[in-house]
Amino acid sequence: MTNPPSGAPFSTPDGFATLMAALPGPDLAGRAAAQARDSVLTKPRGALGRLETLAIWVAGWQGTARPRITAPQIIVFAGNHGIAARGVSAFPAAVTAQMVAKFMAGGAAINQLAASTGAKLDIVALDLDRPTTDFTTGPAMTDHDLTRALAAGWQAVDPAADLLVVGEMGIANSTSAAALACALYGGTPEDWIGRGTGVDDHGLQRKAETVRLGLARHQCATPLEALRCLGGRELAAMAGAIARARHLSVPVILDGFICTAAAAVLDAMTPGALDHCLAGHVSQEPGHARLLEKLGKAPLLALDLRLGEGSGGALAISIVKAATACHSDMATFAEAGVADV
Repeated sequence: MTNPPSGAPFSTPDGFATLMAALPGPDLAGRAAAQARDSVLTKPRGALGRLETLAIWVAGWQGTARPRITAPQIIVFAGNHGIAARGVSAFPAAVTAQMVAKFMAGGAAINQLAASTGAKLDIVALDLDRPTTDFTTGPAMTDHDLTRALAAGWQAVDPAADLLVVGEMGIANSTSAAALACALYGGTPEDWIGRGTGVDDHGLQRKAETVRLGLARHQCATPLEALRCLGGRELAAMAGAIARARHLSVPVILDGFICTAAAAVLDAMTPGALDHCLAGHVSQEPGHARLLEKLGKAPLLALDLRLGEGSGGALAISIVKAATACHSDMATFAEAGVADV
C-alpha cells in the first residue's frame, strides 16, 4: 500500500468515527421469520443447540428466513512493527514479508483452510518496508497512517461476500494487541501478554516491559487514539474491514487474540458495534479468553491454536455453513408429513 486507497467514505480518523456512530442493525423481520421456521423443522426443538442460534443470527443479517453461506471471504492483512527490534518475538521482522510470499504462493496453513471451506482468500500487505514507530518512543502511527490502514481494510471487503473472516500476519503484533487490550480494559501488562511466536521467559519479560513503557508514554483519550498509538497497520485494517462488513450487513467470524483486540476498538467506540461478529475460536494466548469475556463472545472452537492468519476463523466457517444448511434445507414437519410433537 503506497497511496491512500480510493473510495473509502472517510479521509480522517474522525470521519471513520462518524461512520461508527451510525451502524445498521439486523433485519428483525428476517430474524423472526427464521425463528418461526426453526420451530417447525423436523427435529426436537433445541436439538441442534448453538447451530440453531447461529442460523437465526445469520438470518438476521441476511434478512431472510432461509440464510445460506455461499461466498465466504478471508482477508489476511500484514504489517510490520517497530517494537520488533526490542526482541518481543521469537522471529525477526523479515519473516512478515516471507510469510506474505508464502500466502501468495499458496503454501501456508490459511491457504489450505480457505480451500477446504470454499472461501475466497485475499492477502493485503501494508507498507512492509515501513514499520510502525516503536511505540515506546512515539505513536505507532500518524493520523494519516491510521486513516490509510482503516481505509485499506474497508476497501478489501468484497461486497458480494456473505461471511467474512479477517486474519493477520505481523511479527510483534501480539505485543501491540496486548498493549491495546490493556489500554482499553486496564489491568497489568502481565494480564494480557502471552508467548506469541514462542518467546522464552526473557522474551516474555521484554514483552511486558514494552507494553508497560508504551502505556506510560501514551495516555489515549479515545479507543481510536489507542489504536493509532499502540496498534499496527494490520490491526487498523482489520478494524476497518469489520466496520465495512457491518455497513454491508455481512456477518463476521473473529479470529484470534490480535483480531479480537482490533475488533475491541470498535466495541469501545460504539457499544453493539460487534453484534454482527461471533468468536470463531479461543486461542492459546492468555489474553484472548479474557478479551472474549469482556466482549461477551462465546467461542465456537477451542483447539489450542496460536497461528493467526485467520486460521481459527477459517475453521469456524464450516460450522456456520453447516448451521445455515441444516436450517434452510431441512424439511418442516408439514413438508415431511411427520407429526409435530
